[in-house]
Amino acid sequence: MTSAPTARNPAPRSGRPSAAPPVVRPTDHDEVATAASEVAGGPAGRRAVSGTGWWTPIRTVVALALAMYTLGMLQKLPCLDGGWFSGQTAQYVHACYSDIPHLYHGRGFADGLVPYLDRIPDRISGGMDYLEYPVLTGAFMYLAATLTVGGDSLQQDEQLYWVVNAGMLLVCAAVLIVCVARTHRNRPWDGMLVALAPALALTATINWDLLAVSMTAAGMLLWSRSRPLAAGVLIGLATAAKLYPALLLGPLLLLCWRAGRWGAFGRAAGGAAASWAVVNVPVMLLSWEGWSKFYRFSQERPVDFGSLWLILQQRTGRTFDDANIYATLLMALGCAGIAALALCAPRRPRFAQLAFLVVALFVLTNKVYSPQYVLWLIPLAALARPKWRDFLIWQSCETLYFLGIWMYLAYNGSDKHQGLPEDGYQLVIAAHLLGTAYLCAMVVRDALRPEHDPVRRDDGSDDPGGGVLDRAPDAFSLTSLTRPPVLQRSAAPVARAAVHWGTTLRE
Repeated sequence: MTSAPTARNPAPRSGRPSAAPPVVRPTDHDEVATAASEVAGGPAGRRAVSGTGWWTPIRTVVALALAMYTLGMLQKLPCLDGGWFSGQTAQYVHACYSDIPHLYHGRGFADGLVPYLDRIPDRISGGMDYLEYPVLTGAFMYLAATLTVGGDSLQQDEQLYWVVNAGMLLVCAAVLIVCVARTHRNRPWDGMLVALAPALALTATINWDLLAVSMTAAGMLLWSRSRPLAAGVLIGLATAAKLYPALLLGPLLLLCWRAGRWGAFGRAAGGAAASWAVVNVPVMLLSWEGWSKFYRFSQERPVDFGSLWLILQQRTGRTFDDANIYATLLMALGCAGIAALALCAPRRPRFAQLAFLVVALFVLTNKVYSPQYVLWLIPLAALARPKWRDFLIWQSCETLYFLGIWMYLAYNGSDKHQGLPEDGYQLVIAAHLLGTAYLCAMVVRDALRPEHDPVRRDDGSDDPGGGVLDRAPDAFSLTSLTRPPVLQRSAAPVARAAVHWGTTLRE
């Protein structure tokens, strides 16, 4: 006899095609989105659901994202006009600092050096003998350098290098938005959270993180389409550009364990390992010193800006030389908690929820937090908890931190000490930490009480970004060992009826 579906053990998909779920409109379920929509003519109507006409949800979201990205580039104009070169504090006072123009000369690109293979002279690097970025990011930087032509001076070349990189990163931003908007098939408007995120516009061109972020989003999209091997390949390539995407394999392991989908996890992990090796092994063989510089630099780097450890160091006067040990211990404890959540929650958490939690945990415990690291979390937050109120609370904290770090550097970079002193900077670090922790708490609550999860509540979805995990029955959970399953009727019919009547009344 087949057991009835439960909240922990939803009915598996049948071989027959089912009707496509209705498109979820935030203005039907989110009070902030409903109130904000009055500025643009009121809540979305029939055309927003059907996608008729040229302005489909995906195109609308991408267009707004590109507009925000352009505003972010305009915000950097004071530096593009000379602020990067006119004094130590000008780029901080205008909050338009970017690593990109400085590293064009400082890492040997202006002299035609090949990353990882050519040692950087001390006269231009300040002691950094090799490029301290992962291989795929280094390739991206080198490609941009080859496209930087036409300058009449080193300063113009550095300005052109930033413009070229900004254009290439714009493509990454467009890929990111499309992937996020399509990961949950019936929730394209959740991509608007990413498109309108102020921290995305402000930090997109500080560094090269958008490359890894876009590939990670593409990997999650492929996973949602039940293509674990291709998803793993993208996650491996993203890890070759930035280390954090490898963390997503942890949530996949836990969720596939609970669902008994070991084959899917094996293909994803194998694809990730293979693609990472294809990019990295040749460079390892050609120049071990150059390849390993990123990992040595990450290990040896002292406590730096934006971290909890910097607050403790400044408040106590103690140098946290063993911050790596403490951070690793906290990360391990946090991962154990996430594992317990994945295996003990009354209903298997969604992939995006655990992905956000593990990356946020890394951000909170790391010994440095650069402003652009927020890019790692923005797409994960939009998929984990697409709720405008909580998203904006968190973004407000991140925007405050973005301004705070530049004002702190301006204060310390000039004898006039105009900017944010040490105590003020500690407050903005605390705001960043508390804002991220708050959003983590909301995601954990959603996992423990699925009826509060916006994705599952609005239309009765299980895990639309889960691919092979979506509506898969549990093969193992710690909860099932301690108490019998509780039958729970699916909320999908009720949610779909509500959407239908809301559409009818609006039309």
